[in-house]
Parts: sequence; C-alpha cells; structure tokens
Amino acid sequence: MATTRRADMFTADGKPSDDDPREHGPTLGDERATLAESLRCARLTLEMKCAGLDAEAMARRSVEPSTMSLLGLVRHLAEVERATFRVLMAGQDVPKLYCSDTNRDGDFDGAVPDPQVVAEAWEAWRAEVDFSTRFVAEAPSLDITADDPLNLHGSGGGSMSLREALVGMVWEYGRHMGHVDLLRERIDGRVGQ
Repeated sequence: MATTRRADMFTADGKPSDDDPREHGPTLGDERATLAESLRCARLTLEMKCAGLDAEAMARRSVEPSTMSLLGLVRHLAEVERATFRVLMAGQDVPKLYCSDTNRDGDFDGAVPDPQVVAEAWEAWRAEVDFSTRFVAEAPSLDITADDPLNLHGSGGGSMSLREALVGMVWEYGRHMGHVDLLRERIDGRVGQ
C-alpha cells in the first residue's frame, strides 16, 4: 500500500532548518534558561501552526461534539497564561479573558469566524506571553511560591513554585500541540515538526 506524503510546513526532509525559528535558541543553559526556552519553542509552534489561516479556518471546529478549534486554543492558552502568571504567581486581581462562572468554556465557545475576534485573541495571547516572559526573567528565583488552595494549577492544593508553574505551562502547551497538529492537518493537510 503506497503512502502519500502530506504537505510539510517547514522542511521537505523533516530535518532542522535555518527557516525554523525554534532551532537556534539557547542551549546548555541553566534551569531557568532551559524551561524558558522550552516554553518559547512551544509558543512559537502554536504561532507557526496557525500561520496563514483566515478567520474561518482558525475557528473551524474539529469534530462534533467538540468545540475545539485553533482559535479556541489560542484563546484558551491566553487564559491559562493569564491565570498562571498574572493571577497565581504575580498575585494580580484581574478578570478572566473569556471564561466565567456561567460559561467555563467561553474560550472555545466564543471562538467564532470573525477577523476581529481572531485579531483580539492573538493580541490577548501575545500580551499574556509578554507578561509571563518578563515575570519569569525578573523573578529572583524559580523557588518563589504562590498559594493554590483550590488546586487550580496542579499544586495538590498548596504552594506552587515558579519552577512548577513553568513545567506545568510547558506541559499545557505540549498537550495542546497534538490538537493543533490535527486541526491544522484537517484544514489544509499541512503537517510539520
């Protein structure tokens, strides 16, 4: 049975490329640099997988009954970045971006095929990523802690270090990059490293 090679996003042979911005980050760094670089690459992967898509493609749902879409994932990850770094670690009292007590899935439910909604989602995500990046870079140590009594961030219901928050965020992106791969492939057949 013959197999068909699908359209690749980055390289024809699947090997590292100078065109892939994830390939040339810091290496052999300390713990903070390693975690920050892993998260930077995961974030870049999200942007790269969504590149070149219009609002309709960004909002296209996976399969019923799922409400998952690339746009929903951008909104979801903006919400998670905000909850983890602004609210939990920095202690800021800011509202959620999309979700509420009455609509826990507002990040996905509100992901509609409107160019303005897409632009606002990317703007919110980038703002949260910028905050998170600065917060991590300026933190005196990865040992700083925040209290997570309701176990909203995987602390087990207690204190959580910045180190644990970073590992959790890398895991969150990693978990969703498989979804992103499948959603993008469904839209136009493109796959990528």
